[in-house]
Order: sequence, then structure tokens, then C-alpha cells
Amino acid sequence: MKKIRNLLITLVILIILIIAGGSFYINSALKSMGDYSEKVIFEVRNNASIRTVLSDLKDSGLIRDDNLSYYYIRFFKDVDFKAGTYELDKTMDFNSIVDYISDSRNAIIDAVKITFTEGEWLKHYALKIEEYTNVSYDDIMNYWNDIEILRELIDKYPFLSDDILNSDIRYPLEGYLFPNTYEFYRETTPEEITTKLLDETLKIYNRHEDLFKKSEMSTHEIFTLASIVQYEAAKAEDMHDIAGVFYNRMAISMPLQSSVTICYAMDIDKDTDWRQCEYNPDYDSPYNTYTHYGLTPGPILNPGESAIVSVLEPSNHDYYYFMADVCGDGKVYYSKTYEEHLNYVNRFLKCY
Repeated sequence: MKKIRNLLITLVILIILIIAGGSFYINSALKSMGDYSEKVIFEVRNNASIRTVLSDLKDSGLIRDDNLSYYYIRFFKDVDFKAGTYELDKTMDFNSIVDYISDSRNAIIDAVKITFTEGEWLKHYALKIEEYTNVSYDDIMNYWNDIEILRELIDKYPFLSDDILNSDIRYPLEGYLFPNTYEFYRETTPEEITTKLLDETLKIYNRHEDLFKKSEMSTHEIFTLASIVQYEAAKAEDMHDIAGVFYNRMAISMPLQSSVTICYAMDIDKDTDWRQCEYNPDYDSPYNTYTHYGLTPGPILNPGESAIVSVLEPSNHDYYYFMADVCGDGKVYYSKTYEEHLNYVNRFLKCY
């Protein structure tokens, strides 16, 4: 009897510990994600399931565990998520969030999503902002070119430096507005838009901060080369090798001779006749890497994370030339000598 009683006591203690541990874990998982206010525009999509909404909340950094949250709801909560766009805060705990998005009266009706894709120019960003918000093209461009504002941004963001104030640079923030899908109020300000874009770039910088610090290139040079790589590479898997080619050229003071820099210099959009970039290697511009050694004064577009990482971790090889089969399947061919390169050009570029 004594053994049975001790066994029962042990089991009761184990059950209590399990319940206490589980309760502690659940309570921890349901706490808010932040101690300081950080607004997040969140969309409950039409006909989205509970699991989908919870997964989206986790991806937005608003909850910790979507699976645990799902079973918590099943047993303890009665929710009815309402489709719409909501302004949430990372200081809100799980129960506050699900209650909030279960009340359609909390939905905001003046929010809009804008997608900026990798490789877009800053002026294209401005056009989209004008299309979807109350901020005009001229207003946002003036804000992005205001010297006093730029100096404030340089003080705020570690990836920005006085390099962006170079008079040869067309748009100081070109290359630093990270491409992603963002949600804004239709009634917003240039400051709010810029802060959201640069905050996203800061996340990328912080994620790879060690590599930035290890690089022999300045942060401005890294973003600049990343923009050229982004423009040159049709596929992410080619970026490290292309970055390696440019590093090899710079190591022997060989001009980059990247035709995409002439596209930017001539303001020739990708959707127009890109051949003009190839036909004008003598175009007079500090962005022309045929007539000027080294990098362009600044980035020539806004690169994505893959392009940035490719410059931080370029391939180690002995190629000095590359060409993409733009007349065919887009495959990139690398060469050690100019003769090899010409053979590839004559073989594949028959659409010029």
C-alpha cells in the first residue's frame, strides 16, 4: 500500500509539474512580442482560415507560435476573424490581437499595399507612391533630395553615409530603399513612407552586419556593386559568380565595363530598347563604367537581399568576363580571356 501511495503521489506531482510547465509555456507564447510600440498594418484576407490568419500573424512578427495559438483558440477562445486591414501593435498580447481582428469596426479602410520589386529605380518607387497614396511624385522626390533630411537620415541609419551626398549621384537614396511589399495609409506623409522603407533596409543590414564589417569595401560601395549585380543577373544563382567577375576586374584596375550602368546613365528603362546601352559605350556620364574606372558614384537601382549577399560573399574564381544569352535562354557564360568571351558573343548574341 505504501508503494502504491508513493507512486500515486509521484504521479500527482508529475501531473502538477506538467500542467504548471504547460501553463507557463502557453502564457509565455501568448505574451506580446515587444515592450515598445511598433505599429504593424495587418490584413485578414477574404475567406482566410483560422490557421492562415495565425500563420500570417506569425510571419508579421505579431505572435510567437501559430500552432499553439490554433489549439488555444480551439479550446479557450471563440473567434470570428473579419476580413479587412487593421493597425496592430507589437505591444498587444495574443488575446488582444484576436479580439481586435474579430471586430470589423476596427478595420481601417484607407490602407493600401504597394509592392516594390527588386531592380526598380527610385523614380519608379515615387510613381507608385503617387498612384496609391496622397503623396505626389514631386513631394516624395523633393523629400528624398532634401539635404537636411538626408543628413538626419545619415545620423539615424548606420548603412547611410556622407557618400550619398556626392554631387555626381543622381538620387541620394537610390539603392537604399529595400524592395518589398509594404502597407501604407492612403493619407500618409513622405516621412512615414521613407521611415518604413529604410527600416526594412536596416533589418537586412543588421542581418548581415558581420559580413558588412568584414568587407574591405565601404557600405556605400557594397550597395553600389549590389545594384550593378542585380541589374546584370537575371537569376539569383548567377549573382555570386557575377560579383566575383567584378571583384576580379577591380583587383587589377580593369574597368567594370557594365552596359547596365550606361542604361542608368542614359535613363533607359528596362522595358525600352536596352540595346542602346550596348551601342553607347562612350556616353558622357560619371555612371559610365567603360570610361570611368571603378564603381559608379552610387547605386543604379534598388537591389534585393540576394544581390547584397552576393557582393558580401562573391564567388572565388578566375573569370574576368561574362555574357548572358539574352537572345536565348538567358544562360550566363564566363570567360578567363577576351578571346573566349568573343567566341561566346559571336556564338550566342545573334539578335543584335
